[in-house]
Amino acid sequence: MEDYLLKTLAYDGQLRIYAVKTTNLVQEAQRLHDTWSTATAAFGRTLTGTALLSAALLKGSGKLTVRVQGDGPVGAIIADGDANGQVKGYLHHPHVELALNSQHKIDVKGAVGKKGFLTITKDLGLKTPFTGQVPLVSGELGEDFTYYLAKSEQIPSAVGVSVFVEPDQSVITAGGFLVQVLPGATEKNLVEIENTLKKMPSISEIMARDQHPETLIKYLSAETKVKELEKVQLKYFCDCSKERFAKALASIASADLQKLIEDDRQAEAVCQFCGKKYHFNKTELQKLQAKNS
Repeated sequence: MEDYLLKTLAYDGQLRIYAVKTTNLVQEAQRLHDTWSTATAAFGRTLTGTALLSAALLKGSGKLTVRVQGDGPVGAIIADGDANGQVKGYLHHPHVELALNSQHKIDVKGAVGKKGFLTITKDLGLKTPFTGQVPLVSGELGEDFTYYLAKSEQIPSAVGVSVFVEPDQSVITAGGFLVQVLPGATEKNLVEIENTLKKMPSISEIMARDQHPETLIKYLSAETKVKELEKVQLKYFCDCSKERFAKALASIASADLQKLIEDDRQAEAVCQFCGKKYHFNKTELQKLQAKNS
């Protein structure tokens, strides 16, 4: 079953609800980065949140970068997303596997840490990108994305993200939701969604029965009338290329590039997002140096 995002209106058109299935996307991220269970959950939640925020905050060719920097063992987690459902990311320490927490669940907070920052940079095609930063309030990430939207974007919202990983490291389900309160929402509908969020089963429980985002929407909408606005396919996609790395090498100071040519006679660049390697021989490096001079 493919990954996708569903964008809807509910509660008399006063709330916008996004729901995603990201199971395949997180499985691919785990494969590329060889993450262990706790790191997989933290990384997967970040990628899922990035897909949700990209859909809610971007249009056209806009891009978004999420950086989770806590004081936990996983280190920094970075994810990029766009308005077309393409997501990619990397993390500093993929081999993190902690004991289950007191609720017998994967200890994402322990991996991310309780102290740190969530930083989001939006490139909307303007002269300068917009960057917003908030302190981590939870480390579980759903609450942290919610806090960011309220403080940096002034958007009252509720975000939930989930990744279910088996002891054998396999990703069984991944997904989440974003509920956005639109201007003019009535107190009645606000109370109703608050009660719904309190009473509904966990995302992993719901997705264990049915991974379709429509099912999450059904729970969140409390059976009220729902209008589907958009359906977007999601995938882990890295757009790296040798040309892009060549530009990066060409920007190196000429003396440093000359030293690389003389000492190593070659260079290798590795993409942080997908692990693909690009080799540059001596002749290619000399051509880059000539362009730079």
